[in-house]
Amino acid sequence: MADRIYLDHAATTPMTEAAVAAVVEGMARWANPSSPHAEGRAARAALEGARAKIAAAYGWAHELVLTSGASESLHMALTRSMAERRLITAVEHDSVLRHSEGATVLPVDANGILDLEALQGALAGRGRTLLCVQWANSETGVRQPIAAIAEIVRGAGGILLVDAAQMPAHADEAVLRHADLVAVSAHKRGGPPGIGALLVRDFGTLLPMGGQEKGYRAGTENLPGALGYAAAVSEPEDLARMASLRVGLEQAIRDAGGEVVGEASPRSPLIGAYRMPGVSSAAQLIRFDLGGISVSAGSACSSGSMRPSHVLSAMGWSEPELREVVRVSFGRSTSEGEVARFAELWRTIADEKRARAA
Repeated sequence: MADRIYLDHAATTPMTEAAVAAVVEGMARWANPSSPHAEGRAARAALEGARAKIAAAYGWAHELVLTSGASESLHMALTRSMAERRLITAVEHDSVLRHSEGATVLPVDANGILDLEALQGALAGRGRTLLCVQWANSETGVRQPIAAIAEIVRGAGGILLVDAAQMPAHADEAVLRHADLVAVSAHKRGGPPGIGALLVRDFGTLLPMGGQEKGYRAGTENLPGALGYAAAVSEPEDLARMASLRVGLEQAIRDAGGEVVGEASPRSPLIGAYRMPGVSSAAQLIRFDLGGISVSAGSACSSGSMRPSHVLSAMGWSEPELREVVRVSFGRSTSEGEVARFAELWRTIADEKRARAA
């Protein structure tokens, strides 16, 4: 597997060496952080130190509830926020769609951006409302205008929940300044799976449930996971380098007759989605996998079923078109040579298609 190229970092990214070492350290601190004895107190001190490091890495100066990951954080916010109504966008992650029965679904435009007029209309004259919106879409990388959205939601007295599972630490000042609730995840940032957090501006917006985490989440705390998370997000990510890799890849894909999804929108430097006309996503994934390259057809939570993307459908793509799209996502370890090898194979597959059609 050493010679393979991994370009599916939006699904999960390898743990950093520092995160692995921190998890091992946490395993040695086996005591329950809620126990009153010396071992428990030492574990509690380590846990609170990790919590503070995670918050500091994101630049968050408010409350932080440790969870099992972004999906649990989103579920907590969606089901226990002090709101009478819920709004979601049509391009939210499956973990949001599963827990949003009865929510009003707001449209996006052809570039994947939330329709702000529709948002204003949905908020007008109603009770206190929570809006859930992604920082960046996990399939397309399209980023939402958080500051403009927050102005509308705050103006209506609503609560803004941001799904920031794909957001690197310190990546967007608007989220830190305006969001009321923020769901984040360790394994997208080089930390271990099974740990995440809900950043909470004011506990007054969230119903407690008893147990640990100041009464907002029951269950013994995951100390090894928290230490690994803190170590991972404390290491900076070179977003400028990854943005440069994405820009170069997209030029190569356009030159080869491909299409860039959401190219007119602000996008994450880490995620791109590309259509190869006439070649199905499934066929592309097989060819890339056989060529030693790992990519996906969208979110890991849905791509396994290969069902049509609700995200691309909401952006107005036809079903034949959206079934020809693959996602490429970058991480700390991604190199120029790896991206060049992907682009070369992309061109080979596209040329073969054109030759067969001639």
